Amino acid sequence: MKKVLIYFLIFLLICFIIPALLTKDAVNGAVQKEEKDKNEEAKIEEEKYNYNKYGTIKLLHAKTGEVEEVELDTYLCNVVSAEMPADFEEEALKAQAIVARTYTIYKIKNKKHDNADICDDSNCCQAWISKEDRLNRWNEEQREANWQKIENCVKATQGKIITYNNEPINAFFHSNSGGKTEIPVNVWGGGTDLPYLQVVETSGEDEYSQYSSQVEFTQEELINKLKEKYSDITIDFNNQDDIKILEYTDSGRVKTIKFGNHNISGTEARTILGLKSTNFGIVRENEKIKFDVKGYGHGVGMSQTGADSMAKQGKNCEEIIEHFYVGVEIKNINDI
Repeated sequence: MKKVLIYFLIFLLICFIIPALLTKDAVNGAVQKEEKDKNEEAKIEEEKYNYNKYGTIKLLHAKTGEVEEVELDTYLCNVVSAEMPADFEEEALKAQAIVARTYTIYKIKNKKHDNADICDDSNCCQAWISKEDRLNRWNEEQREANWQKIENCVKATQGKIITYNNEPINAFFHSNSGGKTEIPVNVWGGGTDLPYLQVVETSGEDEYSQYSSQVEFTQEELINKLKEKYSDITIDFNNQDDIKILEYTDSGRVKTIKFGNHNISGTEARTILGLKSTNFGIVRENEKIKFDVKGYGHGVGMSQTGADSMAKQGKNCEEIIEHFYVGVEIKNINDI
């Protein structure tokens, strides 16, 4: 009899009690998961910056002429991934995100395109690359981590822009300053001098490949290059003074250089000769003329390698920005 009773209890346990307990646990687990998902969604929504203006922009794709409407911070992920290496320090990438957002708002407020806010041509506005193309250019094992890193840096700086006198600045940036940035008047001429863009020094840039480069010409190659712009140019290569730097800017870049019977600006020489910077020296070896170049880009505003170097030294994104742009404030765009 006892055995029968024991078997009956085991039968009840297997058929009714255990399934009931498992069902209860499953229901509780589902409820907890649903609550967790709702909390995570609420947290994401709470963390999302609500732009009063500029939350959505019109982006002109220069090659196709298509105008795409896109969320500002989504657009900035594409810009940051095009403009700065993903293996740079997070604080440098955050600085780039703030700079790119500021540059975008400045472009919108100083409208250049009739049917769009900004374009994806780096020669006109700032570089942009689609997520698909960007992922394809990274090694497969790094793709998702790189993109997530950039998204996190853009998200961490939501709404932040750089201001001067409560207005967004013209946030120029470049690859490598060669140790010292430049003022805009020495690059683009009169009327472009801005108080927040001054000569500032940055250490550590010489550790990057963008810091130094060389361009070498034979005498004939140099003459032919210069004749593309100045057909009447003549140079006496036996006269050391016929190729000579006449004047430097305060940052140490070439302001004026003499080539035979023509004196030209450093920026023009850079363009004609294909140099990476106007910060260069001249070395003559036998019948060759070599240009030793420091830095990469126009040198105005934030140096990207300089930003990464500062981040490696423990500086945060706001300290980096305040180093390269003098007398500025970082504000939330809704507050201006």
